[in-house]
Amino acid sequence: MTIQNTMWQFISEQISQSSGHLFVCQNYQPVAGGDTHQCAVLRDDSRRYFVKYRQLPSPDNTELDAEADGLSALAATGAIHTPSVICFGTLQEQQQQFEYLVLQYLKLSQRKNEDWFTFGQQLANLHKQPAGSHYGWSRDNFIGRSVQVNSPCDNWASFFAESRIGVMLELLARQGHIWCNIDVCTTRIFQFLSDHQPQVSLLHGDLWSGNVGFHHTMPVVFDPAVYRGDRETDIAMTELFGKLPRTFYEGYEDTWPLDKQYPQRRSLYQLYHILNHAVLFGGHYLQTARENITQLNQQLC
Repeated sequence: MTIQNTMWQFISEQISQSSGHLFVCQNYQPVAGGDTHQCAVLRDDSRRYFVKYRQLPSPDNTELDAEADGLSALAATGAIHTPSVICFGTLQEQQQQFEYLVLQYLKLSQRKNEDWFTFGQQLANLHKQPAGSHYGWSRDNFIGRSVQVNSPCDNWASFFAESRIGVMLELLARQGHIWCNIDVCTTRIFQFLSDHQPQVSLLHGDLWSGNVGFHHTMPVVFDPAVYRGDRETDIAMTELFGKLPRTFYEGYEDTWPLDKQYPQRRSLYQLYHILNHAVLFGGHYLQTARENITQLNQQLC
């Protein structure tokens, strides 16, 4: 997909309007992006911006507005840093519709152990903040390319069983992968979690090493899939695809120690992301997901 100069001109105008500073794109450099969009860095003589963009399959099928919503929610807590949202929207170019998201440009780098300790503290402080009485979010958003269902619920066991595991099992069933009776499985999960009603915390939702960086010594998170839920789900995600550095967990525990029963729930919380990878990528993730579902049903029966 090629984005034309007229589109960069339009986006430059939106940046100028939103930032209060005249910005005229003099150069754009494509950079590595995600599976669902393309990315570029725009610059003039003095400023740079990071832009995500994608062609829309239909006018109402936007995704980047959900990302902007999540980043703004995280930033509003003051507990953790994110790239600032400059502007976002849709535009039309040569009879094709696009959506775009413009973010503050931050040069990211890997950091030392003490910076990971700080990140652990900041995440714990984010989780500590009161986030309301209901699990879920005000809208559905996305976990990768999958719709993340966030229907508000006042019972954590019900929310996780139905809106997390149940939804993913339904998506897999539509692809022809039926490994269990979904109603029975979600009922067992509900019963397993029924005595666990955690504090409602604002979550990043997709917290793995690829969504964390450092700007100088400042931890920064991006690409969120926010919702309100059990803080343990964020921690479980950090342990799924290769744990974060040990000092991150030390910083977290130093600020708000995890419940001693967390290890008993960890694999269940990780299952949500394993199932999503099976939905999105198939391959060996399908086998892993099937083995996990079989094991879960054996443990919970």
